[in-house]
Amino acid sequence: MACCVLQITGLILGGIGMVGTLAATVMPQWRVSAYMDGNIVVFETIWEGLWMDCISQLGLRLQCKFYDSVLALPPPLEAFRALMCIAVVLSVLSFLMAIVGVKYTHGTKEDPQGVSIFILAAGVAFLLTGTLVLIPVSWTGGSIIRDFYDPEVPVPLKRELGAALFVGWVSTALLITAGAMYCHF
Repeated sequence: MACCVLQITGLILGGIGMVGTLAATVMPQWRVSAYMDGNIVVFETIWEGLWMDCISQLGLRLQCKFYDSVLALPPPLEAFRALMCIAVVLSVLSFLMAIVGVKYTHGTKEDPQGVSIFILAAGVAFLLTGTLVLIPVSWTGGSIIRDFYDPEVPVPLKRELGAALFVGWVSTALLITAGAMYCHF
């Protein structure tokens, strides 16, 4: 019975992690404009994401523009896009493997732990997906913090951590937890 509860819990955590991975990938709030040096009146907020930049004017009007050219993007952004796309596909596959594994795993008297190969594969895939999400999210967070405290970076170019990074970190934790639960069987 405890085995089934852990499998269902892992499935729920993996599903939430999958949705979070997709959300973090499409959200434009990876980098958010920072207001410093006594800026009291702020009319625009700038968001930078993997796919587009957005400008919010007084919270009333939002304009978003996709990046013009894939070839003009900085190499880290291209790599982060690829890693997040692979993570989205892998998270969906992991979730589907977990569903199949939970459905077809049943203990018997001879083998009470009757673990399906799908459960183990889903666990490894969830762990790999969590790692794939963690790399671009943490790398971006680290570069934002480094640039924020760098006196050489002009104040208008300083950014703060966006909501997509926090969604990515939570998704990573959920995916790794689900993977660890499935690999434990």
